[in-house]
Amino acid sequence: MSVLPHPGTGVPLPSPALPGSGWPGDPATAETPVATDAAGVARLAAGAAALADLDAAVSVCRACPRLVAWREQVAREKRAAYAGEPYWGRPAPSLGDPDARALIVGLAPAAHGANRTGRMFTGDRSGDWLFAALHRAGFASQPTATHAGDGLRLTGVRITASVHCAPPANKPTTVETATCGLWLDRELTLLEPQLGGVLALGSLAWNATIAAARRLGWSVPRPKPAFGHEATASLGLPSGRSLALIGCYHVSQQNTFTGRLTEEMLLSALARLKESSLRA
Repeated sequence: MSVLPHPGTGVPLPSPALPGSGWPGDPATAETPVATDAAGVARLAAGAAALADLDAAVSVCRACPRLVAWREQVAREKRAAYAGEPYWGRPAPSLGDPDARALIVGLAPAAHGANRTGRMFTGDRSGDWLFAALHRAGFASQPTATHAGDGLRLTGVRITASVHCAPPANKPTTVETATCGLWLDRELTLLEPQLGGVLALGSLAWNATIAAARRLGWSVPRPKPAFGHEATASLGLPSGRSLALIGCYHVSQQNTFTGRLTEEMLLSALARLKESSLRA
């Protein structure tokens, strides 16, 4: 196993990164329990008393064999541009403020983005767009995100994903999405008391959020709300209040390069998310 210096700290680390080996922001230790199947995910998610516990369990998950094999293969082989640095090669845990009133749900880590850096949307073009907009919206301390430990802080918002491992061809299977959805269920449960709005980046994140809401017994409009940019659905919570689910085209290069998603459109969606969060 090769050991290379982390680009932020210079600490020599293997690829994939071992829990507790010194990766900046690693929420796990060598003793963190590991889920090896869907039943294990369900058990560990249910036992997570706080978001920090959930993040630790997510970051060492090995429940989906195809995803484990792919993320670790990418971490070993690397892209030529990053051959001199270690890859995270594990599930990317959620990122952000534990007291967030706003949640952003993405699809999955990029093979050479979060799968490399260990932090959601960090180190790729999608993240360049998202964090620049989050900074302008007042959610992020800086407009760039290059690697874990670069000083980025999020306030009032948390970022998660429908699937926490990089999937081959960016396409998780239905079973993989369902298994990882058990982590999302628990995250929504822990955030529910203060959560006011959820921004779904793309139709898959929209569908995953609605599926989780239904599993949790939240009230979801029928027929199922259709995804669209700035489409909004009201989700009823057991407490009697509601939160807004807002759609946003994904910050993928396909969307941003073609103009399907512009900076103004992204900022408008984030403004609606912020407005919803302030009403919580």
